[in-house]
This record gives sequence, structure tokens and C-alpha cells, in this order.
Amino acid sequence: MIIDLPSTTTSQLNKKMVELRERGGAVALGRVLTLVIVADDDDKLEEAIDAANEASREHPSRVIVVAKGSRTAAARIDGQIRVGGDAGASEVIVLRLYGPLAAQGQSAVVPLLLPDAPIVTWWPGTGPKAPAKDPLGELAQRRITDSAAERNPIRALTTRSKSYVEGDTDLAWTRLTHWRAQLVSALDLPPYEKVQSATVTGEADSPSTELLAGWLAAYLKVPVKRVKTSSAQGIVSVSLERRSGTVELHRPDGRVGMLTQPGQPTRRIALQRRDTKDCLVEELRRLDPDEIYEASLGGLGKFAAGTAKATAPKSSATKKKPTTTTPAAAAAAAPAGKGKS
Repeated sequence: MIIDLPSTTTSQLNKKMVELRERGGAVALGRVLTLVIVADDDDKLEEAIDAANEASREHPSRVIVVAKGSRTAAARIDGQIRVGGDAGASEVIVLRLYGPLAAQGQSAVVPLLLPDAPIVTWWPGTGPKAPAKDPLGELAQRRITDSAAERNPIRALTTRSKSYVEGDTDLAWTRLTHWRAQLVSALDLPPYEKVQSATVTGEADSPSTELLAGWLAAYLKVPVKRVKTSSAQGIVSVSLERRSGTVELHRPDGRVGMLTQPGQPTRRIALQRRDTKDCLVEELRRLDPDEIYEASLGGLGKFAAGTAKATAPKSSATKKKPTTTTPAAAAAAAPAGKGKS
């Protein structure tokens, strides 16, 4: 059910929510958090609501969507309430702010927050340079951005790494979970040797590739090289050089990876690119600081980046030339509890 309330107020929206609850029990009270979505683009807005509805099946929540309308229009709030089949296991409130109110998102959101429930703010498109200093970010215990949705993903990631505050995270990091899990599992198999160098190959503007290289630099204490390629989207391969040979995880098509290592048969691994719904579900499972993500941000710039030409062949040729840059931290890459691919 979708109810439109044009030229409304937050007080009228709250009254309508109570009326719906009393009339038919359409809006339940068992919410574990409030998810604030900040999206100006209509396409991004609907995609984000769909992802939040899917995530609500695991994390029932109140979803408040803040969309900025024309700043030259008269000051008003157009509200919309979605419940039942149009809201998954959540309740969705869409606020379109016009005129001077477009810059007052925090004031519009505060009266609609659930009492005593944690708050998560998510920017599915272009986000602030310093999420914790944004008015809507200041409300939240957890702040989720997506560098891959920015015009310049690498610059956005680098900028946010400098303003990182506990509670910040990025869906470019969440997309690495399966890659990290497979690499850690490979290193847990014999022979138990120290990695001597690493090479990460991926698309030139892939923030996930940058974070994967930063993670390896932060936890392996070896030279790491970041190779740029135009042969595929996102991350293409990771090579870890050891005395007995190379451990390589190669995914040329964005769907199936091939894991090869000395003394082991080649294995095909499902390594499909993760969609936004999966990543959001994972991020909402924890509201505490992500120390591994913080360390990986610290690993950015501690690897040789931008030195290789952008045409990496599909074979392993480029990956077997690990060159150098900075060392980073401990030998067996960090537990894959919360990672991303």
C-alpha cells in the first residue's frame, strides 16, 4: 500500500502512521533499526528502496528516504508512506524536500526516528566527502557510502579514507567478502609458507580493487603491486607469490573464478559480482566499527599503483610479475568475518 501526502508535515506523517497501525495493524512495531537513505536521483532512489525492502526481511526496520527537490521551489515537504507488500518487512517513509527545506534533511528526519533504535545512514549514489560530518551522518552509528557510484570512484575512496571515523564503511569494501574468504582459505592449506609478494589486477577505476590491494598491503608485510586492466570489470585476479609457487585467483568474466596453487587441483569457484541488496544485508548485520576496513584504508597508497599499462591479457602473464611498494602487516591475512567482493 502506498499513501501520498503532498505538502505535508512530519507531524501529519506520524499521525498517519499511527492511524494505519490502529486501523489494520499494517505497520508493526518490531523494528531493529532506522535506515536513512539519502538519494537525489529517482532511479537510485527506487533501487535503494528495493534493496532496503529486501534487507528488511533479515533486518526489520523503519526506512526514511530523503530526496532533495528543486531548491528554487516554494518550501514544502511531499511525503509518501509505503507499507505491506510495497515495503517488505519494513515501513518506508519518503520525504521530498523543496526550496529552503532541501538543506534541512536532518530536521525533517529527527521527528520520524524510532526511539531507542540504532540509526544507519546510507548514500546509494553520490555521498559526502566526510560522512560523519554530514548532518544526516551525524545522526547515525553507522554510515554507508558507495565509492563505485561516484563520478571518480578512486578519488572519492581516497578522500573518505582521510576523513574516516569509526562507523564509516563503503559497499566497495563489502563486495570483497568472497575474495577475502577464498584467499584466506587458500593460505590455510599446505605448504604453510610466507607470501613474498602480491599482485592485484583490476579495472582502473575499481575502488574494490584498490581496497583489496590495501588489505593485502596492510596484513601481509610484503610488496604489493596494483595492475590496471581494461579486459574486464571490477577485480580480475590476485596472485600471491610463495617459495613453492604462485597462488592465483583469476576471475575474467565477473562470475566464475579459477583458483590455482602448487600441489592442488585447479578449482572453479562461484565468484559472481555481488549486488547492492546482498551488500546492504551484510552491512546491517553489524553496527560496531570495522577495524579490518579501517586497516585496509590505511593500506591505500602502500602499494605500487598506476605503473602497469591498462591492457592486461586474459592469461596470467601480467600477474606473475609482482613488483614492489610498501610492506604492511601480519602473514595470514585477517579472518574473513566481514569482507567484501
